[in-house]
Amino acid sequence: MAMTRLDGSGVDGTPDRPHASSFPFVSVVMPVRNEVAYIERALRSVLEQDYPPSRYEVIVVDGSSDDGTGDVIRRFTNPNRARAGERGKKCSDVSLLENPLRYVPPGLNLGLKRARGDVIVRVDGHCEIAPNYLRACVDALARSGADCVGGTLQTVGETWMARAIAAAQSSWFGVGGAPFRLKQAQGRFVDTVAFGAYRRVVFGRIGEFDESLIRNQDDEFNFRLIQSGGKIWLDPGVHAIYYSRASLLGLWRQYYQYGLYKVLVMRKRGGLASWRHTVPATFVVLLFATLALALVTDHWISLWVGLGIYLASSTVAATARSVPKGYLAPIVALSFPVMHVAYGVGFLRGLWKWRKWAAPPS
Repeated sequence: MAMTRLDGSGVDGTPDRPHASSFPFVSVVMPVRNEVAYIERALRSVLEQDYPPSRYEVIVVDGSSDDGTGDVIRRFTNPNRARAGERGKKCSDVSLLENPLRYVPPGLNLGLKRARGDVIVRVDGHCEIAPNYLRACVDALARSGADCVGGTLQTVGETWMARAIAAAQSSWFGVGGAPFRLKQAQGRFVDTVAFGAYRRVVFGRIGEFDESLIRNQDDEFNFRLIQSGGKIWLDPGVHAIYYSRASLLGLWRQYYQYGLYKVLVMRKRGGLASWRHTVPATFVVLLFATLALALVTDHWISLWVGLGIYLASSTVAATARSVPKGYLAPIVALSFPVMHVAYGVGFLRGLWKWRKWAAPPS
């Protein structure tokens, strides 16, 4: 694949083997906390890129992990790798920063302050990126002219429960058509992506990540980017793997927080990037309104019909996502209402929690 500069022009030299200096310098920022089960795989996927090692750095920001994550990361930092004789291979720089505030946005901002790259790529400690991820992102930035690019996210699980949850999170019925969670045949402009690659100038133009958001900080930043006139490109050539939650309780907590903090994003930005975010809350309101009406009037037909349609739809979607592993279908079908109700309840709780919150004047 021919490499192009970020201004869209070609590079000198042969297209298939451009000189390393023609590649933009990339900073990979990884905010993590308590990811001991996944961090080694995540780091190795970043360090085994087909991008020139001298043209990217890795900045891991640990949020005071207490499960041994920091010890694993330190094995990959530059002093330890130098003792192992790896520096002669021009390995990418790996730095470890401490994030005493623990949660993600301050970690991202600490990494941004240290980053030297023309392109900043956010990577999670709970994922693995494809070997061509950095190259594909840089190439997509040049071809699309976008301010940020990302790709499709393959959600996987390591236990039978996690595999069922992953199937639900990869279903249109489960995630409401979120583009980055579904397979894409063609690239297109979207409202958000996971693990985005940003031109450095974006942060100078619209600021850093909002540290008041425990969740959804990427969504808020990307919405802010679009509101400022920026563009986000979803490229089918960019791929990453994300490991799903391993229990329905963990799934509930995850989606409850998604819904809760989506309201704060909405309040801060004065709108929603997509109306699909309101569907789970509408579903919960209609469900409880129909239940209350049935209790008052003793007429249950509307409730049963509504639930029947939803359950039939979830069963069909679960069966489709579980092929050829049909035994997962019942858990996939159960995961759908967990995701939808948790998100909806979280959204409604957010409307109450931040009912008096007003965005500061711009």
